[in-house]
Amino acid sequence: MRTPKDPTSPAATAAALLPLLGGPANITSVAHCMTRLRVGLRDRTLVQEDALRALPAVLGVVTDDDTYQVVLGPGTVARVTPEFEALLTTAGELAAKGAGLKEVRRQRNATPTKLLLRRVANIFVPLIPALIGCGVIAGLNGLLVNLGCLPSLTPALAAIASGFMALIAVFVGYNTAKEFGGTPILGGAVAAVIVYAGVAKVTAFGVTLAPGQGGVLGALAAALLGTYVEKWCRRWVPEALDVLVTPTLTVLLTGLVTLYALMYAAGELSTAIGSAANWLLATTGAFAGLILGGLFLPVVMLGLHQALIPIHTTLIEQQGYTVLLPILAMAGAGQVGAALAVYVRLRHDHSMRTTIKSALPAGLLGVGEPLIYGVSLPLGRPFLTACAGGAAGGAFIGFFAMLGDQVGSTAIGPSGWALFPLLAGSGGLAMTAAIYAGGLLTGYVVGFGATYVFGLGPSVRDALSGAGGGVVTGAAVSGVCDPSGSQENARGGNRTP
Repeated sequence: MRTPKDPTSPAATAAALLPLLGGPANITSVAHCMTRLRVGLRDRTLVQEDALRALPAVLGVVTDDDTYQVVLGPGTVARVTPEFEALLTTAGELAAKGAGLKEVRRQRNATPTKLLLRRVANIFVPLIPALIGCGVIAGLNGLLVNLGCLPSLTPALAAIASGFMALIAVFVGYNTAKEFGGTPILGGAVAAVIVYAGVAKVTAFGVTLAPGQGGVLGALAAALLGTYVEKWCRRWVPEALDVLVTPTLTVLLTGLVTLYALMYAAGELSTAIGSAANWLLATTGAFAGLILGGLFLPVVMLGLHQALIPIHTTLIEQQGYTVLLPILAMAGAGQVGAALAVYVRLRHDHSMRTTIKSALPAGLLGVGEPLIYGVSLPLGRPFLTACAGGAAGGAFIGFFAMLGDQVGSTAIGPSGWALFPLLAGSGGLAMTAAIYAGGLLTGYVVGFGATYVFGLGPSVRDALSGAGGGVVTGAAVSGVCDPSGSQENARGGNRTP
């Protein structure tokens, strides 16, 4: 195999990663999310972690119950993963035996809550690129409409931006059936009932249904029901009739239940979610923003943020934007402020300052993993002061929501400065952008100030800069709390939520 000429190319990065992860025989599975290459390993002791972290393309590593995750950043990971998989295919070492070992480990370590959240993520995370792309186009279209520019083009942009959202229920149904072991296309078929215009002729519980009623929640429920109906049919329908009877019964029975029960129930639930979010911000906006912005970093660290994805998607379906994401994005602003304070205080720790300089641009664009797991968590206190910055930024945006100026995002995924093209709200684009920018500035300032004053005790400063600098692990610094409850997160390096 030829060595790629460009050492920073996706092929070169994949070729460098494989031996450091223990070689093809040590890999049992490969996947990726927005920022991380996720690999299953037979033996984690074969990983050359120090050399792995030293690769230019690697922002950090994460150890999970059933995967080893290499943080490569958005965009990069999507290009490196196919090259990595191609190397494994060529080597022919991705054995079924390793997958079996991974499954045993997963079943042993996974709790019901983690399994549920992981499945929710598997359903919705693949939709995020389309949500981002359509969201950016919607934001551009809104800007052109407000400025009165290109009136002949804006209807086309509106159609492009709205097409995916009009059919998102179908994609949710497809992914749900795939995740729960059904036939994906049947999941999409039963979910398509929800968005079909003809449902306007159907009445359930005395109420005429509307196309799209129930949204992604109804689609998820319909596809899940369809999967169980399909599995039941597979057990009882004779093989000779299976190809005809099973799909028919799956679509028919599930479709009827969807029309006469699920759409109504999911519609009521979706409406309740939207009403609750609006009431929460309109009534207790500053306090709600304080709590949401302050607790989001720990929620991400525990992996519980995946439960918010269906809520964000529901709000985008209902209102055109989610009012929760800009508030939660303030946690990243607090993290940036905390990192800047560490950079200023630890003047002699060249290693830590280099880490911060490398990770700060990504943090400003909403990719906070390197700062969280390379700076604040290993030091302990800065993680808490970063949360304080997030709480202040969230309270700022929540306060304006109480005044009637809501700030929302037309898509989920980006945060930080990268969220500006996706902003939408009740007060117009200029006001919405100004409030969001004010929240970011508040998060930066409070995160910086809290960390500068309270974030670094004397023992930390002595350990890090008393002898000329150098990275120190959380275990080596006396008096530093470990918010994660384990030393694993305090080993230095980065970890991605």
